[in-house]
Amino acid sequence: MNASTYKYLSAQLAERLRCLSLSVRRPVEGNLQGVHPSPHTGASVEFADYREYSPGDPPNLIDWAVYARSDRVMIRRFREETNLRAYLCLDISGSLRFQGSGRMSKTEYASFLAAGLMYILVNQGDSVGMILFDRELKTTYAPTGTLEGLRPMLLGLENIVSEGAGDIEHALHQTAERIRARSLIILISDLLQDPAEILRGIRHLHHNGHDLMILHVLDAAELNFTLSGLNELRELETGHKLVVDADGIRTAYRQAMDRHLDTLRRGCQNCRADYHLLDTSQPMDELLFMRIAAR
Repeated sequence: MNASTYKYLSAQLAERLRCLSLSVRRPVEGNLQGVHPSPHTGASVEFADYREYSPGDPPNLIDWAVYARSDRVMIRRFREETNLRAYLCLDISGSLRFQGSGRMSKTEYASFLAAGLMYILVNQGDSVGMILFDRELKTTYAPTGTLEGLRPMLLGLENIVSEGAGDIEHALHQTAERIRARSLIILISDLLQDPAEILRGIRHLHHNGHDLMILHVLDAAELNFTLSGLNELRELETGHKLVVDADGIRTAYRQAMDRHLDTLRRGCQNCRADYHLLDTSQPMDELLFMRIAAR
């Protein structure tokens, strides 16, 4: 795979990311033996638990110390390790087109993140797929474990057109129904929806046993509301326009944004989802080094 041919994964970026790795916090399921904990048990060096001996079990797995203490014949079980299967769930709704004081639009920033994370996962021997969504799932790419297999996904990122309304909760419910095996689910979105609705979708994925990473991408202008005076604002997903006195609503806006972020952060913590708030003015590769791949 020639990384220099891809808009969101240059050869220079790929070289910087080669030394990074990404781990999981919950047991996952995969196809090959690897470095991540599996929910299954088998031949491994990490002890899991005991079970009663059954005729035909290998005698060398009997724990004779337990037998001496309890007269019960018990078999030691060990946890297998597995390769990781991950899915990048990328929001492509119209609100991601916004670019204020950031280095690029939220869509572009999210695409760089997606490309970098997919490269890290495949480079460490895992498999990754990608799901593009707005109000529902639009395009799904099957997981691949090879750099060549990333080609359709990397080219797909270059063809994204962010438009129309989004429904994060509905898309996450659809994702939970579609992905059955325990996996790492990485959600990349600006999360501009009622937090209670978003968290219902996140909890559905958590309930199904997935390990979750939430990458919350916002422009600095959205976080800090840097406008002043009278402004005509246009809602990117619906086209609705509204004239506002920025100075008159700044305090209320920032308070509402703080509540929004706090609700999302707390909700993610409650279901063990790894939450990161990302500002598009920050260099993407530095964020991958300092925060995401160090989880």
